[in-house]
Amino acid sequence: MSRTVYLNGAYVPEEEAKVSVFDRGFLFADGVYEVTAVLDGKIAEFEGHVARLKRSLGELGMSMPVDSDELLAIHHELIKRNNLQEGAIYLQVTRGAADRDFVFPKEATQTLVLFTQAKDLTSEKAGIKVISIPDIRWGRRDIKTVQLLAPSMGKMMAKAEGKDDAWMVEDGFVTEGTSNNAYIVTKNGKIITRNLSNSILHGITRAAVLRLAAELDMEIEERPFTIAEAQDAAEAFITAATIFVCPVVEIDGAAINNGVPGPISKRLNDVYIEEARKAAC
Repeated sequence: MSRTVYLNGAYVPEEEAKVSVFDRGFLFADGVYEVTAVLDGKIAEFEGHVARLKRSLGELGMSMPVDSDELLAIHHELIKRNNLQEGAIYLQVTRGAADRDFVFPKEATQTLVLFTQAKDLTSEKAGIKVISIPDIRWGRRDIKTVQLLAPSMGKMMAKAEGKDDAWMVEDGFVTEGTSNNAYIVTKNGKIITRNLSNSILHGITRAAVLRLAAELDMEIEERPFTIAEAQDAAEAFITAATIFVCPVVEIDGAAINNGVPGPISKRLNDVYIEEARKAAC
């Protein structure tokens, strides 16, 4: 059956959801996006995603197209209309449609699109294999823009080698995965992940997982790490809105934890899902 999509104030069949060829999201990647997880028909981490959406829009000189309450109501209506129990809701805001010009218009009407994707989010994870690639993205990775060509190419490079994903490297250090934040666990059990800056996306799941890890008395250090350090780690994992905590079992051909998920990543994933279910709205 066709999904129902939200487009600029209307709920329409996906086949009828059309955006102008002059939309600046299409012409310039002039827009931002968010992805929220849906568990048991409820939305996980909604407030965190809205806060980041407001920040991303503000960094590009854009405002919220609707307020938080209306945005939540749209999410709930899409879940209802698409009978979504587990999966994700994708949201995109662009500056809107205008004749092509690098100087963007100040009065254009923004384009707001949301759609659902049914996905299995909670099954046990076998772990993924990653390769390392140069990080060639622009300098404001903290803004969740729709400029995703470099990460997309990176993921395709990994697939071409029979792997699952790529970790991007800049100045000798891992920044993040193509669509996720990256972590290692040292042999003495310390969780290492890159500190927040313009170099990485400020992950909503990242923040929640680090908070839960601290509550579990796990030691955390926020700093850059190298591929060699990752290959020598006891565990490695990634986090993102629709994968939660996923083990990494191989990096550039080197097996991590003998190629099987480790106990810390599994524990954090279980605790995150439990807490996300409780707090979902």
